Amino acid sequence: MNKQLKVLFIGTYVPKECGIATFTSDLLNSVSGENDDVHCEVIALNDPSETYNYPEEVVFQIEREKIEDYYRAADYINQSTVDIVCLQHEFGLFGGSAGDYIFALLSGINKPVITTMHTVIREPEPTYRASTENLIKYSEKLIVMSQTAVNMLKDVYNAPEDKIEVIFHGLPDYPFNDRGKYKKKLNLKGSPLVLTFGLLSQNKGIESMLEALPDVINQYPGLVYLILGATHPMVKKTQGEVYRQYLNNKVSELGLENNVVFHDKFVEKEELCNYVLASDIYASPYLSREQIVSGALTYAIGMGKAIISTPYWYAQEMLSENRGLLVDFGDTEGFKKSLLYLIENPEKCDYMRKKAYDFGRKMTWKNVGRGYNSVFSKARKKYTAHPTIQNRFSFLPNQLPEVKLDHLELLTDDVGIIQHTNLGVPARHHGYSTDDVGRALVALTQLIDSEAKAEELWKLIITYMSFLEHAQTDTGHFHNFMSYKREFLDETGSEDTLGRAVYGLGHVISCSYLSKNIRTLANNLVSKSGPEIENLSYPRAKAYAMCGLYEILRADVDAVEFGYIFNSRRGAVKSVDSYIEKDAFESIFVNHADSLVDLYETNHKEDWNWFEPTVTYSNAKLSESLLLAYNYTKDRTYRKIGLDTLDFLTEIQWRGDFFDLVGNHGWYSYDGQKPIFDQQPIEAGYLTQAYVLAYEIVRERKYLELAKYSFEHFLGRNRLRTVMYDYSTGAVCDGLNSDGMNCNQGAEPVICYLMALSSLNKHTNKPFGMAFQPKVCDGVAKEKEPAIYKSGKMR
Repeated sequence: MNKQLKVLFIGTYVPKECGIATFTSDLLNSVSGENDDVHCEVIALNDPSETYNYPEEVVFQIEREKIEDYYRAADYINQSTVDIVCLQHEFGLFGGSAGDYIFALLSGINKPVITTMHTVIREPEPTYRASTENLIKYSEKLIVMSQTAVNMLKDVYNAPEDKIEVIFHGLPDYPFNDRGKYKKKLNLKGSPLVLTFGLLSQNKGIESMLEALPDVINQYPGLVYLILGATHPMVKKTQGEVYRQYLNNKVSELGLENNVVFHDKFVEKEELCNYVLASDIYASPYLSREQIVSGALTYAIGMGKAIISTPYWYAQEMLSENRGLLVDFGDTEGFKKSLLYLIENPEKCDYMRKKAYDFGRKMTWKNVGRGYNSVFSKARKKYTAHPTIQNRFSFLPNQLPEVKLDHLELLTDDVGIIQHTNLGVPARHHGYSTDDVGRALVALTQLIDSEAKAEELWKLIITYMSFLEHAQTDTGHFHNFMSYKREFLDETGSEDTLGRAVYGLGHVISCSYLSKNIRTLANNLVSKSGPEIENLSYPRAKAYAMCGLYEILRADVDAVEFGYIFNSRRGAVKSVDSYIEKDAFESIFVNHADSLVDLYETNHKEDWNWFEPTVTYSNAKLSESLLLAYNYTKDRTYRKIGLDTLDFLTEIQWRGDFFDLVGNHGWYSYDGQKPIFDQQPIEAGYLTQAYVLAYEIVRERKYLELAKYSFEHFLGRNRLRTVMYDYSTGAVCDGLNSDGMNCNQGAEPVICYLMALSSLNKHTNKPFGMAFQPKVCDGVAKEKEPAIYKSGKMR
């Protein structure tokens, strides 16, 4: 090889007590031991609550039933220097229906996948057929361990023949042995010594062998039947030791206590080999024909045992040409006759053993490792990324959607905006919120570019203004939640509620196409809120309020412009002392900007350019508010921190061709892992607005392109490649979850979508393209070294 080949194995792994874990470890050692230019690593699969002290080659862990881990593993693989992914596939290893969680990983990686199939089903149920077909689709090569498996893949699943390779199950290479030596080493008795080994489950069919023994033991009382192996962990978890107890009862019932020995333990490979080498006869009485591979039978063949087996698929093929004896499933008489035949015909028995041993030389791990390395090398040379990986967002439209208000209008009645829906149908029992109404005013006023448009949207704006006027408390704060019975459900809303109300009111005040009366009312409401705005303490509340105050300051609004401040009780002009003038608004605006700067200075680190130790919600609004502060004051400190924090949001969320937003399922702490799901549309909308503003300030093309890509989150440029926007109704789904899209279509997502669309529409004449390369998110703003992945946790 011209350069080192780096192979990443995915499967269970030692010290987990599992056949595939042992196989994966042996395969890794054979691949790396065969060639010094091969470097191997492992992604290990765990059951919930399992923890293992894995060896250093394990670089990442997946909790089997946690789909987020599969996505994170895909991210890790894409960021790594891995050349080949070698997947050990057994349906039960992976979570989901028929193990379909694994496709969250396979569908998202840009490396060639070589899949070892430990199970192939001849008559699959629909879910298992779909999983197998997807496995074929995502794999460059399928490695099976028998010709029977090849035929099934071609005949049942239409797998291309050139995609399939046969490489035998591996085994250690031992000389044709002296059984007495190993019996003595293990202090075992038995003449003959009959062995069945493997994790115990009902499918082993051991009762068939037990029922065959009494007549044999009558003739050969020195026979010992050793049943070696712990109960399968999954069986033990669900059924306990029911099967083992059944076998013990059967032994007592048949009077076999002196001839049957149970070793209830999981034995390591070297000890297992000693047991196999010590045995005279290996019995494999499985009850199921649908067994496409057996590691236990492979060991018995390669170590030259005389073998009696039921005719499951793998045994039929491996024991052909007189390499063993086949007995029908559950055929007690057949087992008895076969045992007697082998005991009473030692020359024929030895001939059978030698045939099996010679055939087993093809199966030694050295030959298996050589075969895998050949497949790996060819796959690396020929691999081209799957079309869905190369251009997975080709379905996106070339133009921005037209503004469509149908869904917002559907949610709006004569009171306000109903907060939530049930699958798109307004859910009245959720009532209304000031949070939605305030931001809806932003969305609508951004659409107004003429008196005609103002007239078109007049009824909605009047409804929302009426709601805010009613929601304002005596202190100037606002209630947030109102029931469908028109009863407020809180004494006062959160600070964010106040900020969002001011955000909307500021946009109303600055919209010159609206009537003087409605703008004056908005100014009255903001003026009354002055002391409350000044006393805000939460950063996002300040950011929202700053966005509203900026609109007031930008428009240079004061009482002179309106001529009067309307008094709803008397219809008279209020005293100038009853409202806050522009200078007071400016002071509050700057003070809040300075407090965000102080927050940033307190919490940011070299690799964490953020205001807080945790990235939570409405994140880009913080950056946007400081950029607005720069626009108004020209203080470059605001500009620098606004851009640095916005760039940080890019760094931790941009993945080269889509935004992987910080999910609300846990949020993202400096010393924690970034949550993948419960991604909210609000984050995409706010990113779009902030990027557009950054572009308008610094005129760097990358910000305009990032604005487009963040907006396209709504249209399908997201982790799940799911279109969240309904082109027919204008509705937007509530978020992305691990099980897909949240199909409820509430007020917040459509409002944030409209705000983002309006911001981007100002620059629709600018060409877009993937010409720039911002720093790609590594899932991890702060990756230090690969060891951080050992716990399955990406910092």
